[in-house]
Amino acid sequence: MRLAIRSGMVAAVMMAVVSVDASACPFCGVVGRSLADRRDAADLTVVAEPDGPPGKDAAGITTQPFRVLTKLHGGADPPEAATARIESPVKGTAILFGESDDLAAGKPVRWTAIAADETLIGHVVAAPATSDPAEKRLRWFAARLEHPELAIAEDAFTEFGLAPFEAVRKVADGFDPAKLQEWVAGPGIDERRRGFYALALGLSAAIDKHAVERDAMVDVLRKAVLAPADDFRAGYDGVLAGLLVAEGQRGLDVIERAGLLAADARPVDQRHLLSALRFAWESLGDSIPRQRIANATARLLASSVVAAEATVDLARYRAWDHARAVAALWDSLGGDDPLVRRAVAGYLVACPRPEAKELLESIRSQDPDRLREAITAASLPGR
Repeated sequence: MRLAIRSGMVAAVMMAVVSVDASACPFCGVVGRSLADRRDAADLTVVAEPDGPPGKDAAGITTQPFRVLTKLHGGADPPEAATARIESPVKGTAILFGESDDLAAGKPVRWTAIAADETLIGHVVAAPATSDPAEKRLRWFAARLEHPELAIAEDAFTEFGLAPFEAVRKVADGFDPAKLQEWVAGPGIDERRRGFYALALGLSAAIDKHAVERDAMVDVLRKAVLAPADDFRAGYDGVLAGLLVAEGQRGLDVIERAGLLAADARPVDQRHLLSALRFAWESLGDSIPRQRIANATARLLASSVVAAEATVDLARYRAWDHARAVAALWDSLGGDDPLVRRAVAGYLVACPRPEAKELLESIRSQDPDRLREAITAASLPGR
């Protein structure tokens, strides 16, 4: 019975914090749908031009009438005109994506429109099919990162944001190291994209093809890690991950020397680091021993901001060497934070070592009611 409870608790704690999603870039944030996906998923994709001013439909959503010029994708014949939902008024040409529950049976088409000049229309036409292998598709989009046309640059970033990390790793030789260094080090780059570019730079630095340029690439990553921080820097987790990809354990040494594992490090940076460590656990076990990743995570237990999440991560990693440090959180941080108490209880119940039972009993003797509540909460993922 005790084994069943422990096994269930292990499963619960592992679900309590979302692990790095191997199916998409963990540092790119929410990127939405790519244009190729919208094109291929639509029953009809057409080029159109405005045929009147915007208005509101019955649901109060802004729409605009269009005159259809030509079909880009889809098997059916396009209509001569369509009314499409818009985000902002369209003055020139547009791409309309039409979806129907059953176009062949004559079901109505729901249209959405995006403003698109000739260059963007050409991009949507030429973009590889979503059914093509990820490696082939990413090589095509790599050349369009930071494209002069904002919509194309955003779409290329979206494709990489949705791609599996291993697919991105396979196309590392297709990135331009000079451009990546410029984008990571230079001003004016969207911070969210900078995080991905740092990850791509780390991948590029790790391949033999770029051995001559490697020192310069790593230097850019190190400087980005050590750069003075403002109040919030999106993408910093990607910068940290890029250094870990490029240098493995030596990258972790740089991070430690930078003081990011110290109790007084900036809370926002500690969150970024925890994210980078999760990524390293999932994807970099061949270059950084997992024991070292777990030990680095354990040092974040001293942070009131990420202590609960770090505890859950240690349980996910089955890093049971840190039971006493975790138990100590009950008194040091758990008094005012139910999330810390929940994480501590979940870790100690899941831990198979005898000392965990002793530590639980010690807490129970001092604080039985709150321990009971914490154990219950820890067994309910997402609560």
